[in-house]
Amino acid sequence: MEVIKNINTKKNPFLLFLPFLILYVLIILILAKNVNDGDESRYLTYAKNLIHGFYTLPAPNLDLGNGPGYPIIITPFVALKLPVIYIKLMNALFYYFSTILLYKALQQIVPSKFALVFGIIWALYPNTFESMPYTLNEVFASSLMPLIIFTLIKAFQNDNTKKARKYILFAGLSFGYLALTKPIFGYVLIVMIIGTMLIWILNRKKTNLKQGLAVLTIAFIITIPWLTYTYHMTGKILYWSSFGGNNLYWMSSPYENEYGDWMPYLTDSPDSTVKEKYHLPGTAEQVRLQHQEDFEQILASKQAQDLYVKNGVISGSPYTGVIQDNTLKRIAFQNIKSHPLKFIQNCISNAGRMIFNYPNAYTIQKPSTLRRLPVNGAILVFAAFCFIVTLANWKRILFPIRFLLFIGLLYFGGSLLGSAGPRMFSLAVPILLIWIAYIISKSVKVKLKFE
Repeated sequence: MEVIKNINTKKNPFLLFLPFLILYVLIILILAKNVNDGDESRYLTYAKNLIHGFYTLPAPNLDLGNGPGYPIIITPFVALKLPVIYIKLMNALFYYFSTILLYKALQQIVPSKFALVFGIIWALYPNTFESMPYTLNEVFASSLMPLIIFTLIKAFQNDNTKKARKYILFAGLSFGYLALTKPIFGYVLIVMIIGTMLIWILNRKKTNLKQGLAVLTIAFIITIPWLTYTYHMTGKILYWSSFGGNNLYWMSSPYENEYGDWMPYLTDSPDSTVKEKYHLPGTAEQVRLQHQEDFEQILASKQAQDLYVKNGVISGSPYTGVIQDNTLKRIAFQNIKSHPLKFIQNCISNAGRMIFNYPNAYTIQKPSTLRRLPVNGAILVFAAFCFIVTLANWKRILFPIRFLLFIGLLYFGGSLLGSAGPRMFSLAVPILLIWIAYIISKSVKVKLKFE
């Protein structure tokens, strides 16, 4: 006991956050199921494919819904035929290390008490707990974000050129792997490269911009093998995922009783329907009535007919892969052009879903929605305050914080354009926390006792 008392927790964050690791393990052991639900099966299928030397079958069964980042991580577990619970328990380790990394990043720029408070907020963030018992990529992606934050701050705060280069390399590798895990960060990466390059060309004296461009370049290099593979499979340049059209289509829904949230009707096969346990009675019929004509356009294309029926035999579903992606994007752009105000309303609703999981079309109200209000509501209020302070002090703010803010804004803004949910917001929370902690530590003084 005496040894434990003498341990300096500032130098031992692994010990400081160890109780949270135990909590995460218990959550997984108690809540994890023996069956795979929804997207879990897809990640396991990708891992099995990688074992056999490929990622997806060619058309008409092409499936590029997610990048290879997470499937690569779980492939050893699948290859060894270990029970799926071991994969899920890895989520506890991923999140545990993410709390340590965010805490150590905070220590670099804010007082110790701020670092501890905001580190604990991330350690207990409720949205991530929901994904923890599942074989999904959200927890792993959420652990990559604090790694990016930590390495970026170390890279730009380090006076030692050799060490700075090491952290620039690690930051680039982390960002690149995040793009391979979550395709939307691939688009964020491209926009960041173009924007940073243009600003650097206009002002080459800014060393920070050169270093930032180095991080982004390394990140893009990491993604080249994947982009080469998707080009080989689809013939499309910079093709990150085949799910973009599906998300954009539902976001562009022009119907007043729909708010841009994803409906699983006809996305996998002509016989699929809305899951009634999540929706009001009669939802499947209502969605079918409003969207059947759009999905029939996929069947109407000659390419789909050639793939779907070959010599009189059904050979694949035209509701998957690039055919669906291209057709749904075309219909979505038509909807946006015809109903721009409704699209804007859907984007606003999408922001509500990401932060508070509300509103959702045709969905039975649940008290569980209230769980998100305290934490996310507080984050939103503090973010509004920090936004004003940030604008007033933009040039004085540390470059890595500004760099991270652009990543966060592009990610959040891009997520608004496609049907999204609370899991997507979780990835932006580490950036929000370190930004809020930094701004408050610089601008606010709190006295708990009256003078």
